Order: sequence, then C-alpha cells, then structure tokens
Amino acid sequence: MLSKMPRSLLTGLSLTFALILWEIVGRHVDPIFGSHPLAIAEASVALIRSGAIFKALGESLQPFLVGYTAAVVLGVPLGLLLGRYRVFEALFGIYVTAGYAMPLVALVPLLTLWLGLGFAVKVAIIFLMAIFPVTINTWLGVRAVPKSLIDVGRALVAPDSVILRRIILPATLPYIVAGMKLAIGRAVVAMIIAEFFTSMAGLGAIIINSANNFDTATMFVPVFVLVMLAIGLTSLIGWIEKRVAPWQAEIAGRQES
Repeated sequence: MLSKMPRSLLTGLSLTFALILWEIVGRHVDPIFGSHPLAIAEASVALIRSGAIFKALGESLQPFLVGYTAAVVLGVPLGLLLGRYRVFEALFGIYVTAGYAMPLVALVPLLTLWLGLGFAVKVAIIFLMAIFPVTINTWLGVRAVPKSLIDVGRALVAPDSVILRRIILPATLPYIVAGMKLAIGRAVVAMIIAEFFTSMAGLGAIIINSANNFDTATMFVPVFVLVMLAIGLTSLIGWIEKRVAPWQAEIAGRQES
C-alpha cells in the first residue's frame, strides 16, 4: 500500500511522525541538554522579529556562494581532464585523491595564518572542502563513458575538443550533478567550521553564543536554517539538471517506476 502512495506524501508523513515523536520526547528532556519543535519555533520567531537570523544568514551566504561556485567552476574542468587524459591523471590524480582523504579541518589554523580571520579564509575553507567531491565524481563519470561512444566520434573524424564537449560532457552530467550535490553538504559544514575558527559571525556565531548561554532552542534555529539551505540548493541543482539534460530525468523516472 505504501509503495503506491506519492513520494511527497510519504515524505510528509515521515516528517510529521518524526516531529510529533520529537515533541513528545523533547518535553521530557532538560532544556539544557535538548529541546523540542515548539520551543525551537518560538526561538525562531524571536530571531526573525529581531532580524538577527537574516543578518547572520547573509553573512554566511557570501563566502559560501563564492567558495562553492569556485569549487564547481574549477572542479568540473579538472575532473574532465583527469578522466580524459591518462598523462594528466598520472601526474595529478594522486593529489586529488589525497586531498579528498585529507582531514582538511586540520589545515584551518594554517589557513588563518596565511589569510587572516576575514572573508578570504572562509572562502578558502569552503572551496577546499567542496572541490574534491566535484572533481572526483566528474573524473569517475568520464571514465564511465562507454568507449563505443568515443569510437563513434573518432570514426567521424571529430577533434578531441568536440568529443569532449559533445559526447563526454553530456554523458558525464549525472556524475557532475551528483558531485555538486555532495559538495553542498561539505560546503555547508565548511562554512560553519570557518565561522567557528575565524571571526565569530553569521549562523556559526548564533550557534556558539546560544550554546555558551545554554539556550538550546535558539541554538537549533540556525541548524535548521542550514538544513533547509542544503535541501533547497540540492533541489535547485536537480531542477537545473532537468532543464539542461531532460533525458536524464526520463531515465530516472523509468528506473523509479
């Protein structure tokens, strides 16, 4: 029976059940150690009326958008080169793999020494956390392109640039989108880490100040804002994919059915 219900309805039922359960359990928890949805909603109203949440969101979004955009703009071409050219992969692939595996949070103190505590270091942290998922997924996508498609292009005497643009890039698009979605989560985490370690501003400042004052309900408000931001951006990328590559949406729909 559940398998026949629309996905949006199933998601709504799941969220409703989770919120009700949280409300019931949260009311029996010490407010210092936890909270419940109604208390968080009241704290949200207070932050909205004061305008603090909008100011903090604006301060956080500026380095996020710059760092994430730079990661996508540089990560996609780098992944295409790694996947397409064996020499390039042999020379630089090891650094991309190592960068993804490296605990980049450990580099934050060093980055602050180089770039200070302002806007630049936040952009750098977000960029470094976001570029590797985009690059690696694009790299894997190029390697997954069927060799028969490339052979067709070569049979038509198409130059490498045309094969890359007309054959490889469209076939790799689902992998690129997947990498961009993964990078959103890492970029959001990087944004908060940057605000924790550098200048106390934005949503990270609200989290820290609320935690120091044992105001758990207020602390949850920017957390939910970050969750909604990540979900919204992920949905936006999916919407863009449907417009740029509608054939991928048709394939996904057939697989779900």
